Amino acid sequence: MKNLRSKILKEIYEKLLNYFGPQNWWSAKDPFEICVGAILTQNTNWGNVEKALNNLKKFSLLDPLKLYYLEVDKLSQIIKPCGFHNLKAKRLKAFVKFLIEEYQGELEKMFLEKQELLRNKLLGIKGLGKETVDSILLYAGNLPFFVVDAYTYRILSRHHLISEEITYDELQNLFMENLPEDVKLYQEYHALLVICGKVFCKNKNPNCNNCPLTFLTRDL
Repeated sequence: MKNLRSKILKEIYEKLLNYFGPQNWWSAKDPFEICVGAILTQNTNWGNVEKALNNLKKFSLLDPLKLYYLEVDKLSQIIKPCGFHNLKAKRLKAFVKFLIEEYQGELEKMFLEKQELLRNKLLGIKGLGKETVDSILLYAGNLPFFVVDAYTYRILSRHHLISEEITYDELQNLFMENLPEDVKLYQEYHALLVICGKVFCKNKNPNCNNCPLTFLTRDL
């Protein structure tokens, strides 16, 4: 069964890569900017997040120590374009407080922590869910945690490869147990699933006939 799962997951990756090409998400971005972006992108589109990030850059605030001392109300107004700005300002402040007080504001030091321990610590920050935490670990820390999101669920469930009741951890383990432990592979795979979800496997009116994954007929 594991060999079959591995084969199907690799086929999905190859089909998407051949169709869309490499996505190279955040390949040249500063790790702290990636962390901030992962927090701000909750429940909004990336275009709005970029506006919020540009506001932070304009005021030279993409720095842990500066955000640590910035009043939450001021931060909220600066990141307003990303939506839910009051809530996200509190979440971002909580993350920065953790980074400053636990690791002296140094991401390099944070990412040297034992991986599972660090993941559990990050999940303990109010407002940071598994998808956000794993995005920080994978894209900013280059640590091997596969990111699961709504597109992952939708694509695999529509092709009857997973049950609708599958949990985040179960779906993450499906990928991590049946693919090589390869950070670049995890990054690229996640990005390809997102673009496939946006272009073909839409929530409403999916374009199934032209999808590169029409070959999928099997259950994992």
